[in-house]
Amino acid sequence: MVLPLLAVLAGCAASPPRQQHDLCAVFEQHPDWYDYARSSEKKWGVPAHILMAFVRHESSYRHNAKPAREWFLFIPLGRPSSAKGYAQVQDPAWKDYRKETGGLLKSRSDMEDALDFIGWYNNKSHKLLGISKWDPKQLYLAYHEGHGGYRRGSYRKKPKLMKIAARVDHTAREYGAQLRQCEDQFKCRHWYQVWPLCS
Repeated sequence: MVLPLLAVLAGCAASPPRQQHDLCAVFEQHPDWYDYARSSEKKWGVPAHILMAFVRHESSYRHNAKPAREWFLFIPLGRPSSAKGYAQVQDPAWKDYRKETGGLLKSRSDMEDALDFIGWYNNKSHKLLGISKWDPKQLYLAYHEGHGGYRRGSYRKKPKLMKIAARVDHTAREYGAQLRQCEDQFKCRHWYQVWPLCS
């Protein structure tokens, strides 16, 4: 019974989008992701296109993403962090999130939960650090360095991280422009939704 169930669950894992540079194409391939992103936006106030830009750069939309293993010659030394899933959430942050929001069944490999986590974390960055919820670059720096690290300005000594944050910012702005062109096709598409309540 267990093995067939695991096989079914593995088969249900969403495949990464084929055109990750185009948010409209991402949502066309996975329309439920649009619902999850908008749900997180309504709950935490962080725009959907910024949430999706985080996922793209954190995991390339791979549900089982993990940092690469480190090696010494031919000896595996393990992974540099406990980050995993769509949002590359580390164990301590995930523990805090579940403690504050509830839900023992939440999973870092579930897009709905990952988007909710990103919204939750960025909302905390806004409250604790005063970062605008519309500023993908600074939100990403706080996301990567943690709130304490961001306060200390640790990111200033990490040019590689600064470049990644700039790419996240660029992707978020592209995603925002794309979504404005195609969003109507994802609104009110369910039989139980009635305009204008779902607009």
